Amino acid sequence: MRILVTGGAGFLGINLIRYLLKKDYQIISLDIADFNYPDVQNKVKVIKGDIRNDLIVSQLMKETDLVIHSAAALPLYTPEEIRSTDIEGTRLLIHEAFLNGVKRFIHISSTAVYGIPDHHPIYETDKLDGVGPYGNAKIEAENICLEYRKKGMCVPILRPKSFIGPERLGVFALLYDWAKDGKNFPMIGKGNNRYQLLDVEDLCAAIELAINLPDEIVNDTFNIGAKEFTTMKEDYQSVLDYAGFGKKIISLPEKPVIWTLKFLETLKLSPLYKWVYETASKDSFVSIEKAEKILGFNPKYSNKNALIRNFKWYLENLESFKNQSGISHRVPWKQGILKLAKYFF
Repeated sequence: MRILVTGGAGFLGINLIRYLLKKDYQIISLDIADFNYPDVQNKVKVIKGDIRNDLIVSQLMKETDLVIHSAAALPLYTPEEIRSTDIEGTRLLIHEAFLNGVKRFIHISSTAVYGIPDHHPIYETDKLDGVGPYGNAKIEAENICLEYRKKGMCVPILRPKSFIGPERLGVFALLYDWAKDGKNFPMIGKGNNRYQLLDVEDLCAAIELAINLPDEIVNDTFNIGAKEFTTMKEDYQSVLDYAGFGKKIISLPEKPVIWTLKFLETLKLSPLYKWVYETASKDSFVSIEKAEKILGFNPKYSNKNALIRNFKWYLENLESFKNQSGISHRVPWKQGILKLAKYFF
């Protein structure tokens, strides 16, 4: 089976490609970023291009049996870039897949489509309420996918929680950097809220189920997340404990910290955007019962396991990215003024 992975050079993309290569699939990667992974470079057909380029997309669909669409402009991108990539890019991809007879289009959405809900756990049938350009774009992209379900395509939609693992940096690099240097780590609020994560390997396993199970089973929408998680403070403390310096999670008063971070964001002095700092102290977990029952999804990693596995990878690969920064999940985010705050912890 020839599988097109959009966003193949990204954090999920490379983990998924490595996972699928072990299962002997033929992989095509489409990404606007460079595909710089020597371990699989010669095993994958790599196309450097934009999912909004109709000529590239149309040609690739002629060579493709199944699409896994994971490319997206993340929340730190401009609203215009998010809309263009996440909505119009999705529309072009699935339309060309439909025209070229691609029978299955697996869309990687996000639990950001639920916004900041008033109850937990969240089920697939709960209302969608995007927060900010990214959340709204993810909802619109799902609606496009539903249109093509009605036209007869098999379009599994997966809504993963924030996923971590090898190659994941982004906002989690803040925690890992402070843990590595023997610092306490600040947390917005008391940290008694439950914030579900997901190991990328478990997400890859869910995607494999969506590849192989019959249409009548997978042509649906599924939440994907860890089964085992405790409070945010306890889960994040596991990283500090693993680092071995005896440091602790430090709780900070919620409202003053949010006001401060909001002000620093307007001055472009903080890497944290509204979705991060306004949800960090809230419960955030979804029901995965539907995926367990219908797909047979059985996640291996708890929050703690996933965080420590990611931290180990961070320590082992520090030299390869220590001078990098950006706005994607594959590089550390610039700490801005938080780098100065680090000295006080």
